[in-house]
Order: sequence, then structure tokens, then C-alpha cells
Amino acid sequence: MKQSRPERRQGQAVVRGKLVPESTHDQRLLDRQGSTDWVHMDPWRVLRIQAEFVEGFGQLAELPPAVTVFGSARTPENAEDYQLGVDLGRALAEAGYAVITGGGPGVMEAANRGATEVDGAVSVGLGIELPFEQKMNDYVDLGIEFRYFFVRKTMFVKYSCGFIALPGGFGTLDELFEALTLVQTHKVTSFPVVLMGTSFWGGMVDWIKATLLGSGKIAAQDLDLMHLTDDVDDAVRIIADADAARREELRSVAAQPAEPQ
Repeated sequence: MKQSRPERRQGQAVVRGKLVPESTHDQRLLDRQGSTDWVHMDPWRVLRIQAEFVEGFGQLAELPPAVTVFGSARTPENAEDYQLGVDLGRALAEAGYAVITGGGPGVMEAANRGATEVDGAVSVGLGIELPFEQKMNDYVDLGIEFRYFFVRKTMFVKYSCGFIALPGGFGTLDELFEALTLVQTHKVTSFPVVLMGTSFWGGMVDWIKATLLGSGKIAAQDLDLMHLTDDVDDAVRIIADADAARREELRSVAAQPAEPQ
């Protein structure tokens, strides 16, 4: 006869044998001297993740059309890239766009700073919890701190009509190639990706052409997903043209008569 094992239902799950805990969730919740491990358990993380999505969607839903600017947090204020970020942030704001950055120092601060120089503009920072201290820069009108990179990345894409990448490190590369992948796979459409700084990005673009395209890892049309420039006005024009085309497409679809059922 099979030996009976202890059993307990936990929500939608059933646990038996050694998996049955010595105490219940209620006991651990109500025990003021109990372990705090529950804060770090995966089911609780799901709620935290959900809360971050809800908070992000709620705070950003009424933003005007926005553009996300990426770049290095290590860029000093006296660097050319910093001034480029200020000029870009100002130009985007003058064109009617909110400016979204990662909220940190360096190029991110510069773009936020440029946006605040325009009356009525909106400067947004989407920060991330990191092992080292990185506070929200002082030029952010709306700042949101996230625990999870993937939630933050969703906000960057959902509430932007384009990305502009200034010189940066691994974080900038991560965001850049994620954006290119989303456009390449048609997860997002009419979404321009602009690389500012031909001397910085040129070698990478040459490698993409020679190695990725040369070995058949990407298609020739994938090269058109990136726009390389040194000119702020050109970068803003690329964003604005794509935005106008997307709006026209939406108007065209909305104007079409509904098909009979």
C-alpha cells in the first residue's frame, strides 16, 4: 500500500511531501518576527512586476508624442557629446516632442537639460535600480524608477515614436540593438532609429555591413533600419518624417469604410 504523504493546497497549486512548508503564507505574513524572504520570492515578484507596469502606463499614458534619447552616463559636462545632447533635446522639444531618457547623468542629463530650455516641453527620465548609486538628474520633469529592465524597456518603446542613440556603452548598445530587433521583426512599425556621431558609430556600421550582411546574417534592407548622422536638424527631421507618415497611415486606415459582416 502506497504510503500517504502530507498535502497542502496553496492557491492554484497542490504541494506534497517535502514541498509542504512548515508554516502557511498567512502565518509568515502575520508573524511580525518572521522571515522577510517572502519579499524576494517569485510569486511576489510577479506582483511587483505588475505594479511597475501599471505605474509606468499610468504615468506615461498622457504624454505628448515623445522621442527617447540614449547615450553614455559617463559623458562629462564639458564634452562635445554632452553639448550635442543638449542641442538635440532642445531641438526635439522645439519640434513638439517630449524627450525621454534613462534619467541618469551624462548624455541623458544633457538631453533632458536641452528639453527644459523650451517653454512647455516635457522632460522624462525612466531610471533603473542599479548596484551603484545613480540618482535622477535635475532636469527631469517626470521621473519613474524601475526595478526591472524589461519593464523599463517596454516603456521606452511604447511611449516613443523613435530612438536616437548618442555615443554610449553597453547600456546604449543594448537598447539600440533591442530597438533594431523590434523593428526588424515588425514588433513595432514606423519606428526610426538614429545614430548620432559618425566617427563613433561608423566602425560598427561598417562591421555590420561587412560581417553581418556579408555573411548573410541580415538582409540588405535591414541596413535601412539605421540612420547615421552628425546633424541635429537631420536627426529631428528623420523622426518627424516617420511620425508624419505613421499618422497619415492611421488616418487612412480610420477613413476606410468598415467591411460588411
